[in-house]
Amino acid sequence: MPDNSAFQEFYLREIGVQTPLASHEASEPVTERETLTPSNEEPIMAISEAAVSVLSVNQTSSGESSLQDLALQASSCTACTLCDERHTVVFGVGNPKADIVFIGEAPGHEEDLKGEPFVGRAGQLLDRMLLSQGMDRSQVYIMNTVKCRPPNNRDPKPEEVQACGRWFDAQLRALSPKLICLLGRVAAQTVLETDAPLSAMRGKWHEYHGIPLRVMYHPAYLLRSPRQKRHAWHDLCEFQKRYQLLLT
Repeated sequence: MPDNSAFQEFYLREIGVQTPLASHEASEPVTERETLTPSNEEPIMAISEAAVSVLSVNQTSSGESSLQDLALQASSCTACTLCDERHTVVFGVGNPKADIVFIGEAPGHEEDLKGEPFVGRAGQLLDRMLLSQGMDRSQVYIMNTVKCRPPNNRDPKPEEVQACGRWFDAQLRALSPKLICLLGRVAAQTVLETDAPLSAMRGKWHEYHGIPLRVMYHPAYLLRSPRQKRHAWHDLCEFQKRYQLLLT
């Protein structure tokens, strides 16, 4: 986290935080949906390790080459019906050797058109959140659990999550990050294999295959519920503290 107080104050204003929390506060009750459409009622299925049948993925010593190979293979994926309406497969963006990976649920309308995750208003807020901690997209990696946009931004269906699991698992193996941040309820429930509400997953550390993991609010939710930005700031600070400890 930057030491310069003027720098910090500027970016706190940028993300809409007037008074950051000095310590963890209990969250106010929140809805269980981060996207702008009504929630579907189908349960979220966790990404299964048994679903990892990657199409002859050649693992190389270079994370970048491996990710490029994966992205090329995924670009023609027809494993589920999401391929029928997508404009493009949104694989991921950022530094292939990044220590930190941010994971959302699925691409939205803007992401589907541009082929890059988190490029709409929520993505702009995520960029400012990264800047508040002295980071940008060139230093982290950003991806989703599902690579194609579900119609009308609904939650991914269990069969869609399972079909995309081979790309998700291979992608994380290639990245081999030191820290993972899950953005929003759907991504958290999927990766952590739970139906717990977001409020029960936030504010604590989890692990995914030995990698420390933190759950945070989805930026789209923060746009609709700006009062929660104070808690998001606290989460970011805790995340950065853990990262600094890993570097020492």
